[in-house]
Amino acid sequence: MQSVTTKIEGSGGLSLAAEVVGDDSAMPVLLAHGGGQTRRAWKRVTGDLATAGYRAIAIDMRGHGDSDWSPSGAYEMRDFASDLVAIASKLDRKPALVGASLGGLSGIIAEGYLAPESFASLTLVDIAPRMEAGGVMRVVGFMEEHVDRGFSSPEEAAEIIARYMPHRQKRGAGEGLRRYLRQKGDGRYYWHWDPAFIRNIMTAKRSDPTHQERQFDMLSDAASRLSLPLHLIRGGSSDLVSEDAVTHLRGLVPHMEYTDIADATHMVVGDANDAFSIAIVNFLMRQHSPEGPVS
Repeated sequence: MQSVTTKIEGSGGLSLAAEVVGDDSAMPVLLAHGGGQTRRAWKRVTGDLATAGYRAIAIDMRGHGDSDWSPSGAYEMRDFASDLVAIASKLDRKPALVGASLGGLSGIIAEGYLAPESFASLTLVDIAPRMEAGGVMRVVGFMEEHVDRGFSSPEEAAEIIARYMPHRQKRGAGEGLRRYLRQKGDGRYYWHWDPAFIRNIMTAKRSDPTHQERQFDMLSDAASRLSLPLHLIRGGSSDLVSEDAVTHLRGLVPHMEYTDIADATHMVVGDANDAFSIAIVNFLMRQHSPEGPVS
């Protein structure tokens, strides 16, 4: 199905890149990727959503992909959440929001704190207010490791990714990977996102031992305020969202729905795209008609 690349204005006037697939009059589904990813993480999902009758809108979060970098280094969770609220306000009806990792956390803050009733539903992709500290550090540690020195070639980047995700079949340095990299004047390749994003996270963690616990508390409080339909999709082998984290979220939002995808890790969409698409389409079908608003 044909996609349209466009720009959407986020918070503070930042220009955010978006890929839109599906009929313009259909129910919008806004997809927000995880930290260090781009809208291309949803490439197959957007097609599945459009086939089901929805209008899929996959964005590059601020500082990522083809979206603007914040000139002031504004990459707090609230900043990402503000972008989601700004996008939702420009659509013809409330979108269903699907957020993976960073995108999901931003969705909790957006709906729980900043602008309640901005979204028709919220799907969290392997993310919850209470996260396993070891899993968090594995993710951010991987992102920080090469942020300054980059890679000598896309092939070196492919080797690093293979070590980070040993459960997946190793992929070469094809066009898909190259879209996550930028070659600079020194000839080296760097991740396609603003280094200030990860530096801010690591600086906060190292300067304040209570930072992560306070983040967990803030997210838990925001989640407890959610009244919209909520769906948590967890990777069965996730090292970031444990069964205890699922129980904790269910205590905050008793009406939530839960899907566990066996053998998938934190990178649920890439590990088990077909199972993920089935889970999300089934949830959306129960909650929202794909048809556009009646005029």
